[in-house]
Amino acid sequence: MGRFWRSLILLGLPLLLLLFGLYFYEPHIEIAFYSRRWVAREIEELAPLGGCFSADRPSSGYNISQHVYGAKKTEIHAGLPMRVGLDCYNFAGTIEGPTMYDLLDLSVGTLPVDQRTQYHTYWRADLAPFGQRQEWMLKSFFATQNIARTRLVLWSNGDLSHNPILQKYVRSFPNAFAIQRIDIPGLAKGTELDGVLPLLQTRDDKAWIDGDLIRLLVLWNYGGVWVDMDSLLTRDLEPLLEHEFVTQWDCYDKPYTPFNGALMRFRRHSPYICEAFHIMATSPPPRPKSTDWGSLLYFKLWRRLVAVGIPPFKVLPFCFTEGRSCRLDTRLPDPFVTDADNRRGVKPLMGLDMDDGGDLDLILTRKIFGIHLHNQWEKLFPPGGWVERLLLKKYDERLNGVMNT
Repeated sequence: MGRFWRSLILLGLPLLLLLFGLYFYEPHIEIAFYSRRWVAREIEELAPLGGCFSADRPSSGYNISQHVYGAKKTEIHAGLPMRVGLDCYNFAGTIEGPTMYDLLDLSVGTLPVDQRTQYHTYWRADLAPFGQRQEWMLKSFFATQNIARTRLVLWSNGDLSHNPILQKYVRSFPNAFAIQRIDIPGLAKGTELDGVLPLLQTRDDKAWIDGDLIRLLVLWNYGGVWVDMDSLLTRDLEPLLEHEFVTQWDCYDKPYTPFNGALMRFRRHSPYICEAFHIMATSPPPRPKSTDWGSLLYFKLWRRLVAVGIPPFKVLPFCFTEGRSCRLDTRLPDPFVTDADNRRGVKPLMGLDMDDGGDLDLILTRKIFGIHLHNQWEKLFPPGGWVERLLLKKYDERLNGVMNT
């Protein structure tokens, strides 16, 4: 046998076997490298808590007996990773609550501003202007949440009060919407970060580090719910709010970054956040463009809590808001491509239909609670695509007649 044929067999046979395998099997490969020294220092080492759960700690109005140890009505932990089929979405559907299809009655149960559940979000005005793409998050909030009992506060490092888009919401929802300029040193007063300017002035050009700091400071001072601006809410979050929680990053359970703070809920002066500040103040400064003050921080805190027998905060299953972060066949369709492109290759959601009133519509409006888009601000929702048909148009229909233009 000539050299050419031997080379062809040696190269072609493995390639043929590879193509044959890819035809029948779908590979899922994720490789990450972690410094063993970093793992030993940042993960395995269990430093003591800061005493925020101590019985002799001055009262802050936070009731540990009720909020940490008290009975809860809604179960949000399934006890399984729920990676098979549509298990996670179906589990989300076991949590009952109002939907966008329910009548919006603002005359029942209207609360004063200071008694409402405060929702918070943040926009870095120096990175990009607040435009129509960002407005969809606001529309999703006012279309899905009970605006007689909630209030959305948009925080920013710049002055957004004259933005014409935002002025519409100030006029339409004077008791349910506010714009505030962030004062990081002021919000840090009384915490372990008070006066530590090298940490309080930390930021990066992705708004990751300062965004992670701001969400904790805001929830510490005001309590409530944090929602990242790159999110679309699809259901009323109220049934979840008896718990304090972060979210699961994805369905793969990354070993050192399992948590996400894109949607999180903590009460005012929560000892969980107090302990997070302690970790931040006693750890090395965060690396730029990292999740050191996000996912890694929450993981450190979780491990320290269980090590001393304190019930940790809850973790929402991935699909509640991170349905895009799973296997190709069980994740939500790509929001930024056409329905036709979503139907090519491995079909999302086990091939369920994406029609109005169909399976995807049911999952969005009666099961999961939102979609975290992970920035991608430069991408547009395709006209006629599932996001426009099943969400954006419904937001506009829901708000029609309520908004003051």
